[in-house]
Amino acid sequence: MVDSFSAAILGGIFIVMVWLRLSALEQRVAALSRLDGKLDALLKHAGVKYTPYDNLPDEVVQALQRGEKIQAIKRYRQATGAGLKEAKECIEEVQKRGTPGA
Repeated sequence: MVDSFSAAILGGIFIVMVWLRLSALEQRVAALSRLDGKLDALLKHAGVKYTPYDNLPDEVVQALQRGEKIQAIKRYRQATGAGLKEAKECIEEVQKRGTPGA
């Protein structure tokens, strides 16, 4: 009985610690998102054209222009050797900032 009670207490403490850690990470992500938006606004205000996606392979750009996100990710992976997560994040960032060449 004591062992199960101790295990329950430890389990509860563990869950609270994980929840607190996730909460802190969510706050950091939100702060980074705000900073990203502010940086975009500053660059636009200063007249600086920030286009890190100008060198995307043509097949990727064409897939994005057709609205084919999965094909764009696939083509990006084939062209760059990137992993699925990296390719997905890149394509989503391109979509967020506006499809190049559109």
